[in-house]
Amino acid sequence: MSNSNERSRTFETKQLSRRGFMAYSWGLGLTSTVLSGVLWAKVTDDKVPQVTKEMLQQAERLAALEFTDDERELMVEGLNKYLEKYRKLREVSLDNSVAPAVQFNPVPAGMTFEKKAGRLRVSKRQRRKVPSDLEDLAFWPVTDLARLIKSRKVSSTELTNMYLDRLKRYDPKLKCVVTLTEELALKQAKRADEEIAAGHYRGPLHGIPWGAKDLLAVKGYRTTWGAMPYKDQVFDSDATVVKRLEAARAVLVAKLTLGALAWGDVWFGGKTRNPWDPDNGSSGSSAGPASATAAALVGFSIGSETHGSIVSPCTVCGTTGLRPTFGRVSRHGAMALSWSMDKIGPICRTVEDCALVLAAIGGPDGKDSTVVDMPFSWDASVDAKGLKVGYIKSAFEEKRSDEQWKANDQATLDVLRGLGLKLIPIELPDYPIDAMGLILNVEAAAAFDEITRSGKDELMVRQIKNAWPNRFREARMVPAVEYVQANRLRTLVMNAMQEKLTGIDAYVCPSWVGRNLLLTNLTGHPAVVLPNGLRKEGTPSSISFVGRLFGEEKVLALAKAYQDATSFHLKHPTL
Repeated sequence: MSNSNERSRTFETKQLSRRGFMAYSWGLGLTSTVLSGVLWAKVTDDKVPQVTKEMLQQAERLAALEFTDDERELMVEGLNKYLEKYRKLREVSLDNSVAPAVQFNPVPAGMTFEKKAGRLRVSKRQRRKVPSDLEDLAFWPVTDLARLIKSRKVSSTELTNMYLDRLKRYDPKLKCVVTLTEELALKQAKRADEEIAAGHYRGPLHGIPWGAKDLLAVKGYRTTWGAMPYKDQVFDSDATVVKRLEAARAVLVAKLTLGALAWGDVWFGGKTRNPWDPDNGSSGSSAGPASATAAALVGFSIGSETHGSIVSPCTVCGTTGLRPTFGRVSRHGAMALSWSMDKIGPICRTVEDCALVLAAIGGPDGKDSTVVDMPFSWDASVDAKGLKVGYIKSAFEEKRSDEQWKANDQATLDVLRGLGLKLIPIELPDYPIDAMGLILNVEAAAAFDEITRSGKDELMVRQIKNAWPNRFREARMVPAVEYVQANRLRTLVMNAMQEKLTGIDAYVCPSWVGRNLLLTNLTGHPAVVLPNGLRKEGTPSSISFVGRLFGEEKVLALAKAYQDATSFHLKHPTL
């Protein structure tokens, strides 16, 4: 955090100095250079700061460029004109919900899809006796809970009260709840029961209690984004995902934590805990949804992923998560972090639960223009033996510090082969994927431009090198040309992935090894993450399955086949 002298400055003075500094940095960025931090004093000395040749020469180092003195002379006048342009642009307030006019499309040129009508065929499960203690239902998957509700053996109101009680009991230990939506939940549960009693059953999510990552707007309730500057923020409309789950008659019981502005597991109320090991965090940024689902405080939850925010917390909490294809689910009403990478998806107890939730939330809404009208089908009886499956050979062979996790991953391959699948070794495209991560940072800095320029970033809890306040500032130093170049390289990676996956329905890879996680978030491919064993300390490990663009049906079928052949998803933490 800033020192006491800085905190004593007036907000207006702080805002003026930030604005002056950022005006320089973006002016130089558009000419493939940036303003060095050593120029801070020079920038804030004058009310109307001017770019000089001396400033430009120092700033060239940050962009790894070198101009001649004559070239600098030619540039100075134009850079100062840019400052006035920035001032005019900033006179227009840009809300976080306003997306850039330039949109990302993950589909390579020439790629085609079958657009068969969507259908939903749920698995036939053995009938289970209703336990005498209703709380014994807490860990049941949606597929089983739905049968009880449909047959009216258990009411939605009973389930809702049970989960609300667990949320109140365990949240003090796990810190996974921002806001209980108890009044709304009981109203929705009552309506769900009344409709079922009248013969109007709407499907497998009818009456199922769920929790929303607190970057989804819910009318009348706080939507805090996990960050102190937004802790009292309230929207007057619902996010599309919230509306669709209400239409499916799911029951919203809580708004769940996320790491501040979707990074990590630390929010303004503390650190969200891992139910398997409450001394440690639940990873992030979908920290609350994964923790609450693992601890059976909800029937299912909704998370989001930009770079691992579903895969990572599902891994440490032992839950099953689906990161859909970019453009499959509307993000309207959700906090924007990276317009070209953000994706919303379910966190559940089984693969099939994820499929049922995706069927309810996917598809265009006329509000998020990146969403593609692509039908989704789910048939639980599909035989995975007919799938062509690859695996990232080098990632499975890579040396690791956690040998037990590596052994669990190798055992996963054995299970798949035991199912009759012939695994095809493949490798990911060889490009500097880590370097392309600047795309995320730059878009995030733009999404939260106002809190950086105003100084409100100092209100954020985490003020360390690897946290958003610092990353937002760093990203202001990235030349605009380099951001565009990174996206051009992204096109090459997308085309290369299309070639790699030709003839393959899906592939399996370690969740945290190699470049797969960032690469597939950049290319927009869907992924399913699920537990594949326990580590030496008794906490879960996970495996990831990645599918073709809009190929959720097949990658979910593959993941379900693996999950049905194992029992790791049935293991629960003891609170």
